[in-house]
Amino acid sequence: MEQIETLVSARWVIPVEPHGLVLEDHALAIDSGRIVALLPTAEARARFAAEADLTLDRHALIPGLVNAHTHAAMTLLRGYADDRPLMEWLEQHIWPAERRWVSEEFVHDGSLHAIAEMLRGGTTCFNDMYFFPEVTARAAVAAGIRCCVGLILIDFPSAWAGSADEYLEKGLRLHDAHRHSPTVHTAFAPHAPYTVSDGPLERVRTLADELEIPIHTHVHETREEVERSVAEHGMRPLERLERLGLVSPALVAVHATEIDESDLERLAQGNAHVVHCPESNLKLASGYCGAERLLRAGINVAIGTDGCASNDDLDMLGEMRSAALLGKMVAGDASALPAATVLRMATLNGARALGLEDTIGSLEPGKAADLAAIRLDAIETQPLYNPVSQIVYSANRNCVTDVWVAGQHVLKSRELTTLDEDAIRERSRRWAERIEATHES
Repeated sequence: MEQIETLVSARWVIPVEPHGLVLEDHALAIDSGRIVALLPTAEARARFAAEADLTLDRHALIPGLVNAHTHAAMTLLRGYADDRPLMEWLEQHIWPAERRWVSEEFVHDGSLHAIAEMLRGGTTCFNDMYFFPEVTARAAVAAGIRCCVGLILIDFPSAWAGSADEYLEKGLRLHDAHRHSPTVHTAFAPHAPYTVSDGPLERVRTLADELEIPIHTHVHETREEVERSVAEHGMRPLERLERLGLVSPALVAVHATEIDESDLERLAQGNAHVVHCPESNLKLASGYCGAERLLRAGINVAIGTDGCASNDDLDMLGEMRSAALLGKMVAGDASALPAATVLRMATLNGARALGLEDTIGSLEPGKAADLAAIRLDAIETQPLYNPVSQIVYSANRNCVTDVWVAGQHVLKSRELTTLDEDAIRERSRRWAERIEATHES
């Protein structure tokens, strides 16, 4: 028999690729952090001898969820400035709070809290945009989660950098430090067209071409943003990005709630990616992304939660349900964004947006063993006719019992194995006391 590290058998395995396939009573053989085989459980037990052999006969196994847009450290600002429109929320509350509080310690503690929440919800990879990205990367490595950290760029000074040159220099050093990391990846992260001027954006385009990494940015998040761009630049933000050479397969355009036919054509012709953040957009009343329309145009659409300051959670299962329901309403078609498509958006499409589709996003031999087990035998998820529909429409993140990243069992029977939940809660509580005291004064 072949010796392997881990064998996980489940009632259902949903590999995502091929699309819509559901395998019953199958098992994943895992060794050295990768999937060795996906085969019927009976054949797996005859072929493999595993150090760890786990039977999940009430569960579905899916690829680990890819949260394609986060601001992880902002978990410490969850609920801080709720029920305000986007620009008021940003300019009068969030940005002042960040100027006062953001530091290495803030980012470390906030990132660890976010990572714990994401792992408990089945997320195995997150794409982040925030200050002190090297701190977020260290937290991710310690926790055993996969991440793509943003090499942040913005026109105004912050606690991390004082100029565009400094932002880019620090970002490039971070990229070099993790070039060969198996779980830390990088992307340029200019905040948005309205906060980054032409010169730095052109430098990002050149550097991204050289390093072959994504460009992760907020684009067309609100009508106000588009109108402001037309007033200041004489063109819509995507047209401006196109003229600067940024609308390409490297572009990961977050939100895209204000898309006309010219924008749609630009994204499609440029083979760019879009990240749909339905709950953040709904909460901030900043518009809606026509995800089904984008997909029909051949544009790759992933799903992200945004940060906890605007969502207020990092729950990708909840985000999938919101994306599916909103997509049907926007399209005026109950068949739009079916469950299998939404699951693909939250897994393989997210991996593709980050340039990681050869590594993660589906359960295929040779790929990294990033997977989540979702228990489906509760009152809330029974009776069951279609496990994919049940995951998208009925399950919630508390149904996630086990999670593996690169073969490491990081969530085991709902318990984190790499993080101290009590210590994380205590650090976050102390931050809340400090921030609230200052906010009230």
